[in-house]
Amino acid sequence: MKAIIPVAGMGARLRPHTHTQPKALVPIAGKAILGHIIEHLQAAGITRFVLVVGYLGEKIMHYVQRKYPQLQVEFVVQQPREGLGHALWAARETFRSEENVLIQLGDTIVDVDLAQILAMDHTVLAVKKVKDPGLFGIAEMDHDGFITKVVEKPRIPKSNFALVGLYKIANPAKLVQSLEHLIANDIRTQNEHHLTDALMHMIQEGEKMVPLTVDHWFDCGRKDTLLQANATLLNRPEFKKSEYPQFPNTIIIPPVSIGRDVKIANSIVGPNVAIGEGAILNYTIVRNSIIGGYAELGYAVLEDSLVGSDSALKGLSQRLNIGDSTEIDFSH
Repeated sequence: MKAIIPVAGMGARLRPHTHTQPKALVPIAGKAILGHIIEHLQAAGITRFVLVVGYLGEKIMHYVQRKYPQLQVEFVVQQPREGLGHALWAARETFRSEENVLIQLGDTIVDVDLAQILAMDHTVLAVKKVKDPGLFGIAEMDHDGFITKVVEKPRIPKSNFALVGLYKIANPAKLVQSLEHLIANDIRTQNEHHLTDALMHMIQEGEKMVPLTVDHWFDCGRKDTLLQANATLLNRPEFKKSEYPQFPNTIIIPPVSIGRDVKIANSIVGPNVAIGEGAILNYTIVRNSIIGGYAELGYAVLEDSLVGSDSALKGLSQRLNIGDSTEIDFSH
């Protein structure tokens, strides 16, 4: 099976971090969001990938080629960027002839049994109940469990089942036809060509679709959900180890992810902290946070914070969201 991963977005909600890198490369639990997605799909037996790139796309290509040199991957450039439906339309020739295809958004962490989705006969849309369905694409179901309607960000939602960004398409050729219908007729919602509208066109043309409710879903395009995803991933068994490297006068409270060549002294770290390689922490207390590679923290107390790579921070007790290559000094 082939997996399509759209990663062309600008990630405006994660600024300033996405000024210098695409949101799919923002790190959580020790690796980029995209790395978690690729490895989850590989573990389910998926061997072929298509990545739709756009904003800072060369960084996506470099990351994949460096971290996964054996990956069988095609890159498609979306230009201009006019929505998820347009992204998949741009990549249509890479999957038109496939027997089936899996689509996962490149900023979405979904905790689900992929083998179950891949074994299902019909087109499958992963969903989860939400409190504010008007913010998402939503799915409506009939009494037999089939999806009868999908709507992007409805003003008056008739369902609270949100589409979470994971789709198994059992008839890729029909999806391509629906995408081509959208583009040819310039059908837009909120001024974009949405995948939701193409899926609705497929339903109207007789395609059977079924929902699958997921356990956890994190839209990593926002700081709060990014930190939630980081904590959830860190609480998986591989991070719940009892031994960490010995750092002078330091307490580590699991779960914590510590990258290579990290230096920590006189600090308390954890729980739910991911520290990128080469970072330096001294006289620092940090919990529920992500610290980028080669960042330097001193005399700081942090929680619920994102600190970008190559940043420096001294003398602060606060909640922060600072981007790459930033230096803040409150020690004087």
